[in-house]
Amino acid sequence: MRNKKVEIPILLTGILVLIILIVMLNAPSANSVDIYLTTSDQRNLLTQQEPLVLEDIKETEVPIIQVDPNVPFQTMEGFGAAVTGSSAYLINHELSSEQREALLYDLFSSEGIHLNFIRHAIGASDFSVDRDGNPLSYTYNDMESGTDYELEHFSIDNDADVISLIQDIRTIHNQVKIIGTPWTAPAWMKYSNQLNGSYLNYEDERVYEAYANYFVKYIQAYENNQIPIDAITIQNEPEHTSESYPTMSMNAEEQAMFIKQYLHPTFSQHDINTKILAYDHNWENAFDYSNKVLHDEEANAYTSGIAFHCYEGDPESMSKVHEAYPDKHIYLTECSGGDWSADFGDNLNWYMSNLIIGGPRNWAEAVLLWNIALDPNGGPTNGGCSDCRGVVTVNKEANEVSKNVEYYALGHASKFVNPGAVRVSTTHYQGKLETVGFRNPDDSMVLIVANTSDHSETFQVNYQTESFTYTMDPNSAATFTW
Repeated sequence: MRNKKVEIPILLTGILVLIILIVMLNAPSANSVDIYLTTSDQRNLLTQQEPLVLEDIKETEVPIIQVDPNVPFQTMEGFGAAVTGSSAYLINHELSSEQREALLYDLFSSEGIHLNFIRHAIGASDFSVDRDGNPLSYTYNDMESGTDYELEHFSIDNDADVISLIQDIRTIHNQVKIIGTPWTAPAWMKYSNQLNGSYLNYEDERVYEAYANYFVKYIQAYENNQIPIDAITIQNEPEHTSESYPTMSMNAEEQAMFIKQYLHPTFSQHDINTKILAYDHNWENAFDYSNKVLHDEEANAYTSGIAFHCYEGDPESMSKVHEAYPDKHIYLTECSGGDWSADFGDNLNWYMSNLIIGGPRNWAEAVLLWNIALDPNGGPTNGGCSDCRGVVTVNKEANEVSKNVEYYALGHASKFVNPGAVRVSTTHYQGKLETVGFRNPDDSMVLIVANTSDHSETFQVNYQTESFTYTMDPNSAATFTW
């Protein structure tokens, strides 16, 4: 009997060892490279490929992409898109509860593309609608007549759809950051007494005082709805106005004055720590405008960074601002695709080259697209772009949500590059093999490569003492992690 009692533990030990060996044999290798690929023919859409193995570096005649984690650049904050009023309306009212939940998890959970940055309009934009989907222009302090310097009529009620959607997003990803941007101040603060176009009444100091308090009330109101505001920009596209939708002009000298004399003192008085960002317009005129704001020493001290849009110019303008003011945050806050460019491969190339790769390579810490969702007609709109495209398309008639090229471009970064990741040095072949690399806080590595040429490219990636080789089709993008 004694011998039989001894045999049972020995047998169990043997089974345990066998299980451990099986697990070890089937576990991914510590030096394996995971690959996610998107191709212009859409046969691969952020599709996981067979992993590669890091091997000793070998001599080769193919292009070499050197990844050097010992040469760090900026720390990343994230990737995302805008929850506009139109997007919130579509997601909240034109999807079933099951579709809505699935979409939000796909966009914001780690099982999906894990977006972690949201922009929204402080008041209305050219994509703002009421609860029936009709165009709606408003601010948080509208008056039928007269003025309200004490902001006694302040209300964010028209943001109900946006607020409820962001709240639900934060239950999925509670580290999502929010950036707010006004398209206009209340009409009674402006010379024209209307929302579309014009500028602040600079002859009335009470306007600037009230407008600074307007930002404070907005931040406090959103925080009361469990939505902390990480940053605000002073004005969306301050060098552009339109008679068709809410807009307002504000030159660089006025922004500098407003920041140092009104906004920062009011933030300080109310213990508001939200970042203040200047500009928020195209790459084209970014340096001149930014330089006028930041050259003012007081405004510089209170301005956390500069925000950029993609519609004119090139991303190198962000590097120019960084070189002049290296302590300032660089955010790429808006870019939209649309019917003017329908080819998937062309769009993928452009997004990867200019935003996903070109953005961080030119010091952007956050990269955001415009509408996170639109309908098949690029709406519903409020007088602005009539042919824009969302990250996803919500088609109520077909009862489906479709993912656009914007979804896959963002996903090549957002799914793998975590907040706090540091951009590192990578070899870059402009117009051929364009690259950007990151070291995540857990020391995992991410390399994004876009083959923007018109032919296949084979290359070798060298990392410390190891390497791997890969071939990419033209007009394709891949993310490598190890």
